[in-house]
Amino acid sequence: MNFITIMALIVSSTLVYSAPLILTSLGGVYSENSGIVNIGLEGIMTIGAFAAIVFNLSFASSLGSLAPWIAALVGGIAGLIFSILHAVATINFHADHIISGTVLNIMAPPLGVFLIKAIYDKGQTENITANFGYFSFPGLSSIPVIGPIFFKNTSAPAWIAILLAIFMWWLLYKTRFGLRLRSCGENPQAADTMGINVYKMRYIGVLTSGFMGGLGGAIFAEAISGNFSISTIVGQGFMALAAVIFGKWNPIGAMLSSVFFGFAQSLSIIGNQLPIISNIPAVYMQIAPYVLTIIVLVLFLGKSVAPAADGINYIKSK
Repeated sequence: MNFITIMALIVSSTLVYSAPLILTSLGGVYSENSGIVNIGLEGIMTIGAFAAIVFNLSFASSLGSLAPWIAALVGGIAGLIFSILHAVATINFHADHIISGTVLNIMAPPLGVFLIKAIYDKGQTENITANFGYFSFPGLSSIPVIGPIFFKNTSAPAWIAILLAIFMWWLLYKTRFGLRLRSCGENPQAADTMGINVYKMRYIGVLTSGFMGGLGGAIFAEAISGNFSISTIVGQGFMALAAVIFGKWNPIGAMLSSVFFGFAQSLSIIGNQLPIISNIPAVYMQIAPYVLTIIVLVLFLGKSVAPAADGINYIKSK
């Protein structure tokens, strides 16, 4: 393979694996900037994957190529509904954020498998026939060198996620809404004094993470795994959480971190097609993404400063 072919393979695979992480980490950024720690991203992704696959299998014949896109939105809505449990527990009942998020992670896989068993009378679904596949941008894919690498046979959901990250950065840092959301994560007492409804803003943060996490799980299921089982989402939510920390609770930082983790994951898949890397035993390539996650957390967790009131329950005074 020549240089352009190798780079095109790496970039295309990286974007495919980055898309679910980008979307989910963006949700985590909004939740934590509002003051609610959401480690339940893994469980939310699982529910999103379940809902998307069931919808896709049910309506692929009638919706055709639109099926995976609409199914992704259904997955996002399912994730949003599932995240209400975390929002109510932490905001209204002042539960510990870590415990509440852990409950979501423990609950989601068996709940998904139970529902699959009830619907299809089996432990996992069939593979979907309507998936995202690969997309080439008209015009852009014809640009010499850059076109074949970035815009030909690439992941459309990944580019949408990147554009969404830029928009969500603008929304968080350049608008009145973003200032109010961040104030609830930094000093909810002061925000309340200024007339900001802290509970409302924190609900928006958590439900945003629910929708984005469900969307991320749906994209993963429809673009990578192709079906739903108890092991469809394994570690993706925790990688997204690591991307939030690595990205310093900033949408652009989280997006870039997700691309890094996506690259690490893609190497375990395409490594045997690349020079030099193909000589590394497959088992090392498979564990590389998780080892990198641990290394990143160890190196950067102490240096990253979370919002001051992140993870601290706010009880409104009477």
